[in-house]
Amino acid sequence: MPTSASQEALTPLRPYCGRFAPSPTGRLHRGSLAAALASRLDAHAAGGRWLIRIEDIDPPRDIPGAGEDILRTLERLGMPSDGPVLWQHDRLDAYAAVFEDLKAKGAVYGCACSRKEIRAAAQALGLPEGVYPGTCRGGTGGREARAWRFRVPDRDVTFVDRLAGPYTQNVEKAVGDFVLKRADGLWAYQLAVVVDDIFEGITDIVRGADLIDNTPRQCLLYEALGAPVPRYMHIPLVLNDRGEKLSKQQGATPLADDDLLGELERAFVHLGFERIGADSIEAFHREALRCWADRFAEEPA
Repeated sequence: MPTSASQEALTPLRPYCGRFAPSPTGRLHRGSLAAALASRLDAHAAGGRWLIRIEDIDPPRDIPGAGEDILRTLERLGMPSDGPVLWQHDRLDAYAAVFEDLKAKGAVYGCACSRKEIRAAAQALGLPEGVYPGTCRGGTGGREARAWRFRVPDRDVTFVDRLAGPYTQNVEKAVGDFVLKRADGLWAYQLAVVVDDIFEGITDIVRGADLIDNTPRQCLLYEALGAPVPRYMHIPLVLNDRGEKLSKQQGATPLADDDLLGELERAFVHLGFERIGADSIEAFHREALRCWADRFAEEPA
């Protein structure tokens, strides 16, 4: 039987709580602004709260001061958090506690494989590139564990995206057992994001379409932790001139500090709306909220 998150995906949980969770690897750019704006509008149109979380659990990639800069820019854009800002570096004990609980249940296991070994084993088995072949599922053969993986069931996971519709993935076949604790000792994104969404009571997640294939993994973690699955909406990505996702890693240009109203207008048009032509940031948010509520008011409840 497929695991289905369909009901949770279609039915808003109350009270509504959404979030924007950037990584502090650089300044806010147009791609991240589109996600922030969409998630905030969706939360406020539903009469809910919108929280900001700084996902700073990858020190080698994080840029000092970038998180604070993102928060200042969001304030200037008229988009402050509706509650305390959560910084993931303050949550390491929480991730460890959840990890130990999953480990005690046999849901995670140690993996001694290097990336080279994983690629070779997957190739030998004819598996797609990037799929973990389950080499250490039965033990490491006496080798020291490098990373710790979540034991994935061999069944479909389905959720209903509010824009894309039903999305199904067999995580074992598409990804394999995925990492919760990395070989460098850092907590993996998949674990941290689910633990924090549960902790903050997040009911609805609006984010970029590049993360849609991560969602089934997160659905499995919600299930393992006995928590309801949020609703999801994955918005179209902002692309660069080469058709690539606009990202800090690709050298995305930061927002124009002297034209923040224009940046908001451009983000709103990217989300599929007409340009508002507001004369102030405050007027923009009022009209954008009305437009968003009109478009999504008829969703199933």
